[in-house]
Amino acid sequence: MRLTRAHRTLTTTAALLTASLVLAACGGDEETPAQEGPEAQEIAGGSTLGQTWPLTGLDVEGDDSSAQAHPVMVTKIDNTASSAPQQGLGSADLIVEELVEGGMTRLAVFFYSEIPGTVGPVRSMRASDIGIVSPVDAQVVTSGAAPVTINRVSSAGIKFYGEGAPGFSRAGDRSAPYNLMADLSELVDTFKEREEARPDDYLPWGDADAALPKGKKASTLAANFGNHVTNWTFKDGQYVNQNSYAADDDQFPADSVLVLRVPVGDAGYTDPAGNPVPETKLDGTGKAFLFHDGRVVTATWSKKGLDQPLSLETKKGTLEVPAGHVWIELVPAQAGGVTFK
Repeated sequence: MRLTRAHRTLTTTAALLTASLVLAACGGDEETPAQEGPEAQEIAGGSTLGQTWPLTGLDVEGDDSSAQAHPVMVTKIDNTASSAPQQGLGSADLIVEELVEGGMTRLAVFFYSEIPGTVGPVRSMRASDIGIVSPVDAQVVTSGAAPVTINRVSSAGIKFYGEGAPGFSRAGDRSAPYNLMADLSELVDTFKEREEARPDDYLPWGDADAALPKGKKASTLAANFGNHVTNWTFKDGQYVNQNSYAADDDQFPADSVLVLRVPVGDAGYTDPAGNPVPETKLDGTGKAFLFHDGRVVTATWSKKGLDQPLSLETKKGTLEVPAGHVWIELVPAQAGGVTFK
């Protein structure tokens, strides 16, 4: 069952939080953590935000409101061959790909304009997620996290849900730890308090049809994280992920790919194999590449804090991202790289 723009509710009751106290270990690297669980928004001067979705910048159709009754929901989804087929990517508004240990990646999949049914396989959080989800006060669907990560995420005021919460189940046709799935519509149906405001825009959105700086031709690109490279090809007006683990009918419809070169530090613990766990630092500044319509524009990204919005600048001024579905690649500034042609 898919929930589109029906009224939803949020919960702060102890019952839901208690039901979500036990989070499953992910690949043996997690310990059971404690669980935590208007039609237009008025802005300065009495004006209002337009009826656009905060995670895509696209116009809201019909009489629907851009302020949903539920928060932004982010599901942590595995991004290795063991996850195939990934479920739910085709319903997402926006996706962020982030580095995890061993030079591999994991996906933070954002849902807001639509809340789908089953998504997954659900995996664990990282401290990197604080800077990824905080700007829109998102709540996280996860299999768990290391205790140090749980403490940091909780201290950042981020609510999260794990196995034991409504909607979670283990798929009989998948092997652990790649078999934890979550029905987001069932989870959101249990929320009892309503959101009252539209989240802030996740990116500096511009008109979908507005002309970008000319940039350079780039019909293919490769985002290198170390032991994983995500390859994209521009075809028929969209970017196609050449090594996606999603089913053919459940691919993310990427209108743009935004690559951010980001600093990466040490999260302060290791996985069971002894690999240090990396932490992406999504604040500060760095180099950015915006791929759209078969071309690439080079820019500088900046973010004044983990919970602050992201800005893009070129030598000529502010760079706006054309409204649409965007896949963000958080490529390590030192060990990673991006190539295109």
